[in-house]
Amino acid sequence: MSVSVLGAGAFGTALAISLAKQSPVTLWARDADHIAQMQAQRCNTARLPDVPLPDDLSLTHDFSEAALSEVLLLAVPMQKLRAVLQAHQVALATKTLVACCKGIELQTGLGPIAVITEVLPTAKPALLTGPSFAADIARGLPTALTLACADADLGRDLQHQLTTANLRLYRTTDTSGAELGGALKNIIAIACGAVIGAGLGDSARAALMTRGFAEMQRMALACGAEPETLAGLSGFGDLTLTCSSTLSRNYQLGLSIGRGEGFDPKITVEGAATARATVAKAKTMGLDMPLTKTVVGLLDGDLTIATASAQLLARPLKEE
Repeated sequence: MSVSVLGAGAFGTALAISLAKQSPVTLWARDADHIAQMQAQRCNTARLPDVPLPDDLSLTHDFSEAALSEVLLLAVPMQKLRAVLQAHQVALATKTLVACCKGIELQTGLGPIAVITEVLPTAKPALLTGPSFAADIARGLPTALTLACADADLGRDLQHQLTTANLRLYRTTDTSGAELGGALKNIIAIACGAVIGAGLGDSARAALMTRGFAEMQRMALACGAEPETLAGLSGFGDLTLTCSSTLSRNYQLGLSIGRGEGFDPKITVEGAATARATVAKAKTMGLDMPLTKTVVGLLDGDLTIATASAQLLARPLKEE
């Protein structure tokens, strides 16, 4: 099966680099100037400087050219996924579409596979998620990810095709668990960044990660996810990475909140929209999500770090 990657951000470029080391790949970006620059320099200097593009990586801003491939990896932000699918419905209608974004759509409360299914019911959807940074993948460092696909046979085929020398993929048919694990951990990463930014210490971060994981499980299981999925790469694994590294944009946003500093609005932080979508979703489901509510309060400026900490510490005592 031929492969194209849609989206020449850091993660899309990193995936394309890794895949192109074993077979030809096409990388698409909407911006013709960006493509021309990468073609001239054979490097995505804006997003992944100092990482050369393999010879078998083709670049294009012509969507019809990229859409000739049988498998398309959708490396676009979660909140822009629907617009990309709608803009290219005819070309994508029967393709195998692997979402490479993490989050919950703000307007609908849907995850990436659900959005693909709603917009393109005849397409074959899957999800690639898990603990990973683009720079690590691009430089050939070992990374393990989850490939979620409801169609077990298709998932097996994709697992073999998308596994590379440095990318090891584990497959699951639990698409709901994989979607929610990758989405909800970003919320907890914002909270952990805020704790460290405010100087509240590593013990507080450990507590937030642990109780945040319980909160992730609470929603995921209520949505029909399997507990094993949340305990795997797409849940606990991704939570661990995102809550402990300054390479995480969600964690960086939290750090800025904790320090009382501004944050560049041009940087895509999936956890911010996901937190607001999750609060709305939890309300309709009757779920208690105190950490998520707290993150939304911090994002909206309705809570200070001191007030948020006091509210969480004042919650009723209970068994773990």
